[in-house]
Amino acid sequence: MAEKVFPSSKPTNNGTGAAAPTPNNFAAKTAAANANTNKSHLYNPTARQPYRPQPHKQRGNSRSGRRICCCCCFWSILILLLLLLVAAIAGAALYILYRPHRPAFSIPSLRIHRLNLTTSADSSSSHISALLNLTVISKNPNSHFSFFYEPFTISSYSNKVFIGNGTLAAFSQTTKNETSFRNVVVSGSNDLDVEPANELRSDLKKKKGMVPLEIELDTKVKVKMGGLKTKKVGIRVTCDGIKGAVPKGKSPTVADTTGSKCKVDLKIKIWKFTF
Repeated sequence: MAEKVFPSSKPTNNGTGAAAPTPNNFAAKTAAANANTNKSHLYNPTARQPYRPQPHKQRGNSRSGRRICCCCCFWSILILLLLLLVAAIAGAALYILYRPHRPAFSIPSLRIHRLNLTTSADSSSSHISALLNLTVISKNPNSHFSFFYEPFTISSYSNKVFIGNGTLAAFSQTTKNETSFRNVVVSGSNDLDVEPANELRSDLKKKKGMVPLEIELDTKVKVKMGGLKTKKVGIRVTCDGIKGAVPKGKSPTVADTTGSKCKVDLKIKIWKFTF
């Protein structure tokens, strides 16, 4: 039998057959395809861009900055409150320790030697003549404050009618000190208008010869605390509630001073203390 001849499976390289793809040809085709793709992305604005995830922003620094700011504010407020508390406690302690008090005055005794009210025959004018002798006591109740007084001017009144005046020598008072002035003379001889004279005469008749008396002491004073000293300021002491009888002979009458009270009008400030 004759043998059958089968055609070869390998393609022939003649003009009619297609050449088999080589590795070089395959790489060139792939590069061309990628170039076309990139070119289409560059020149085609409607082409969809590939998704690229954005990195998250770190907020750690901003949060730590806020925490530091809050801590600074908190401690600043706390320190300020503590300083205010310490200052308040120190001020209260100083006030309790020093305890500033105004000086105290009193008139324990007063004698009326003369208190005459005369009126002219036609009642057109009146005249009053007075002579008083009194004792003045001044006390300094403070343990850390001293007072320096200039000379006093003393005025006496009866129902707001001026009846006489006097003086008191200058003096100083150290801490916890008491000063007494005896035989202080207040005298006067004055003409009175009709209305004040009638009021005073009416009081003498209604109260069986007893007249109310008021004593005023005016001067200037300085206050000293340690090395600190204030300027001179005015002080007025008003003592009322004194009742005296008009003497009928040469013997003086003793006024009733049991209900008398002396008010001290003083406004002065030294450091943080006010009187």
